[in-house]
Amino acid sequence: MPDKKTKNRQPFFYVGQHFDFALLFIIIFLVCFGLVMIYSTSSYAGTTKYGDPAYYVKRQAFFAIIGVIAMLLISGVNYQSWKYFSKLMYIVAILLLGGVFIIGVASHGAARWYRIGSFQFQPSEVAKFILILYIAHLATANARKLNTIGAHLTFMLLPIVPIGMIALENLSTAIICACILIAVLFVTSPKTAPFVLVGVVSCAGLALFLGLGAGSSGYRMERIEIWQNVETHPKGYQIRQAMYAIGSGGLWGKGLGQSIQKMGFLPESHNDMIFSIICEELGLFGAICIIAIFALLIWRFMLIANSAPDLYGALIVVGVLTHIAVQVLINIAVVTNTIPSTGVTLPFISYGGTSLVMLLAEMGLVLSVSRQIRYGR
Repeated sequence: MPDKKTKNRQPFFYVGQHFDFALLFIIIFLVCFGLVMIYSTSSYAGTTKYGDPAYYVKRQAFFAIIGVIAMLLISGVNYQSWKYFSKLMYIVAILLLGGVFIIGVASHGAARWYRIGSFQFQPSEVAKFILILYIAHLATANARKLNTIGAHLTFMLLPIVPIGMIALENLSTAIICACILIAVLFVTSPKTAPFVLVGVVSCAGLALFLGLGAGSSGYRMERIEIWQNVETHPKGYQIRQAMYAIGSGGLWGKGLGQSIQKMGFLPESHNDMIFSIICEELGLFGAICIIAIFALLIWRFMLIANSAPDLYGALIVVGVLTHIAVQVLINIAVVTNTIPSTGVTLPFISYGGTSLVMLLAEMGLVLSVSRQIRYGR
């Protein structure tokens, strides 16, 4: 007769009877749509810079294949197994984020990348994946203790270290990670009052960072000035061109591949600003359809989180849900000049290998949780 330890031991790989094919279809659709839009928005730049209109889409397709493979492999891993590696992954995240200040490559005013041959690797994208797993594990282990302000603040001490390091590299990514932390804490916390008070303290800390700390560094303050005076500021060119693209698209758009702004007028048209080209080529109707697809994706996340077999699985999905939802909101808000410009991509659609691979890895986590849901119990 097996002993208790053997009986409770979870297999590393798990293949359940259920697989969320609806979620998988949405993910594959977004990735394929992203490849189409990257080709449409980057063909001119690829031709002028490299003599190959498909230069950027080939690179993105390469990372898409890697990401899909990673997603399918991770979806077959028992998500409970990540608990045993969470502390090690936390240390890896700290080392990656710290190393970028020493040997990293500067981009848009801050060191954000490692360069490996002709490829660049962004450690903050890996850190988001690790933080989702680490925060979910930490919250699960301390769920019954989160009933006082002190317990909430103590809970935030370890996650806030990598988030602070990310803030020095990319404030917008740090805000996304902070939102993940707050969302997991909100779901886990049995009492509302301590959570609200901690939220007030966190907002005050962010305001202090922006006003007195590293947030007041030159390029960040300049972006706020651009946002406030986009029509007249000499460096408001990119946002103005993005808004021209959105306005010229009208209701139905100019047609796929017919954008004018991508012809060298709009910088980063295949990256951060790709939503404006979607509006120009596919119109308001196309933009609303893409937003609806993201809403459908988040709805599937909510269903999986509500049906997850345990708190840890639910919190993993909550972390991924928050990441996608906040990043989509920030990207669209930047393109429409609702908030100051930041370096945040549109998930699955914008050009960026590290971002796409890590996003698909996160989708693997959600699919892994969905595979252990038992319906009809």
